[in-house]
Amino acid sequence: MLNMMRAIRVSEFGAPSVLRLCADVPVPQPGHRQVLIRVRACGVNPVDTYIRSGTYARTPSLPYTPGSDAAGVVEAVGEGVSALKAGDRVYTTGTLTGAYAEFTVAADDCVHKLAEGLDFTQGAAMGVPYFTAYRALIHKGCVKPGQTVLIHGASGGVGVASCQLSRALGLKVLGTAGTAEGMKLVLKNGAHLAFNHREKDYTDKIMEATGGRGVDVIVEMLSNVNLSRDLQVLTYGGRVMVVGCRGPIEINPRDTMVKESSITGVSLFSATLNEKQECAAFLDSGMEAGWLQPVVGVQYLIEEAAQAHHDVIESSGAAGKMVLTM
Repeated sequence: MLNMMRAIRVSEFGAPSVLRLCADVPVPQPGHRQVLIRVRACGVNPVDTYIRSGTYARTPSLPYTPGSDAAGVVEAVGEGVSALKAGDRVYTTGTLTGAYAEFTVAADDCVHKLAEGLDFTQGAAMGVPYFTAYRALIHKGCVKPGQTVLIHGASGGVGVASCQLSRALGLKVLGTAGTAEGMKLVLKNGAHLAFNHREKDYTDKIMEATGGRGVDVIVEMLSNVNLSRDLQVLTYGGRVMVVGCRGPIEINPRDTMVKESSITGVSLFSATLNEKQECAAFLDSGMEAGWLQPVVGVQYLIEEAAQAHHDVIESSGAAGKMVLTM
């Protein structure tokens, strides 16, 4: 095995340009209950950009390699690992040494087997998107079959995952996107109805679609733009799950009083090991049954990581999950 690898390194917090490809990074070694993975693809998540800019609540010590969502093949396992072996195809829900690299080390409880029917780019779209969607819908949203869910920003990584999970859970699924292509994608991945959130009256159309009742749960990707509107389209006792936010917003708390509605923040970092295991078991069954099919959007080479970080925040309309390939 190689002693050195290529990896993205960040030596200072800042703009996407701080992402530097280095060719002489030592290959990490797995310790007790750790797994070394030869990375074939890794997911680019908005949270990666917040961490890189230094504005996130948790910042790693410098220098570091970004990324939590890797997919590839197990190269070696450390002492105490029994469920995985060299040669297994896997995806991760967290890494110890960073996913934007040719090799990464992850704790064994963050490494999951990738179904044969999915390729590595799809594996790279599993971690944050699907585990966040499950946490928002089940652990925090407490959805029940027959309820109506609005996926607000449904064409990106978490959005597509939320549509697929919601449909599998027996919900009536409404999704929004900002482009015609995005709306098609949303409908193809489980939404019963799709709305263009760039249209002025789209919330009126959502209310019409629910017969004036409103929706039970909203999975919200851009709360700093949509939260006030969200409160208008909830039904009595409805709840907003805040998955994404890029700044402050003013709301009228009276809107929550009238319907006794609630706003709940969702953070994957707060999930317990039991909650993650429960989610992994559900996703395993989805892969096996065939309804869980991550949609990969734009793919970048690892040396294009800075461009990917720019695009994941600035692109005009998401269409699947952005990934880096080796």
